[in-house]
Amino acid sequence: MKSFSLLSFLFVVCLKSWGQDKPVRIPFQLTPANNISVRVLINRIDTLQLMFHTASGGLTLTEDATRNVRSLQFARTDTVKSWGGEGNASRYSPNNTLQLGDLTYEQVSIWENKYSGPGTDGKFGLDFFAGRVVEINFDEKVLVIHQHLPKAMRGYEKLPLKVQQDMLYLEGGLVIGTDTLRHSFLMHSGYAGSLLLDDAWVAQHAQIQHLPVISGQELKDSYGNRLKTKKSSLSAFLLGKAKLQQVPVSFFEGAIGRQKISVLGGDVLKRFNWIIDVAGGYVYVKPNRLQKAPFSTT
Repeated sequence: MKSFSLLSFLFVVCLKSWGQDKPVRIPFQLTPANNISVRVLINRIDTLQLMFHTASGGLTLTEDATRNVRSLQFARTDTVKSWGGEGNASRYSPNNTLQLGDLTYEQVSIWENKYSGPGTDGKFGLDFFAGRVVEINFDEKVLVIHQHLPKAMRGYEKLPLKVQQDMLYLEGGLVIGTDTLRHSFLMHSGYAGSLLLDDAWVAQHAQIQHLPVISGQELKDSYGNRLKTKKSSLSAFLLGKAKLQQVPVSFFEGAIGRQKISVLGGDVLKRFNWIIDVAGGYVYVKPNRLQKAPFSTT
C-alpha cells in the first residue's frame, strides 16, 4: 500500500539563491475556506492553484484539474491511504517539473485524487521545503523559505513542536468552565474549520461530552470518503499565551475516530503568523491582524 509521507519524495532543486542566505518569498492567497492557495507552473506549461497543506506530503492534483493539464502523463494506478480511509485508487505521474515561486523542482511525482480545498486544483506539502525554516505570514500573504531561523523575530512566542510520522503536532488548551484541558493537535492547513477533536479523547472527558451540540456537518477527504462531525463552542482556546474566545469545536463520528488525531485547522491557523522549524523542534507564533476576525459558523 502506498501512503503519503512528508519525506518520502526526493526532489532536485534548481535555484540560484537556494544555497545562499537570502529567503525565498512565495505569494499566496487566503481562500474563503481558510486554505493557503499558491500559483504554480507544472512542466513549464500548465498554470494551477495548489493548496499548501501542512499535513500532507508530495503533490496531488484533482481529477477535474488533470482533465485540463496538457503536460501530464500517467504511468500507472496505485493504492493510497487518505485521511478518511484506505484502499483509494490513484493515478501516478512521474518525472514532472514544478515551479513554485522562484523555486524549480525536477523529477516530481504527481498523484491524482478527487478533491482539494475549494478553488484549488490540488495540494503540495511541507516536504518541498525539507531542511528549511518555513514562515507563513498571513499579514503579507506570503510563504518565506529561510535557510536558518530569521534574526528578526520580535513578538513571536516559541512553542514545542512534536513530529510524529512526519506530521506536526502542537499543544493547545480547551477552556470549558473553570477547567483547561491540554491536548495535542495536528497542524492541518487543509481543514477549513477551527478545532476537530478525536472520538477517543472526547470519550475520556465528560466536560466535552456535555457541551451543547449546535450543528452537524459532513466532510469529504481527498478521495471522497465521508466524515461526519458535530459542532459545539468553547469559551476559549489557548495557544501558548494567546487566548481565542468562543472558538467552534467539532467532534469526529464514525471510522475517522480510529485515527486518534485532533486537528488545528485553518480558521485558527490564519490568526497567527508562523515560523516552522521542524529540524529545531519548535514553531514560533505571533498574533496577526486576523486575531479577532469572526469564526466561520458553517
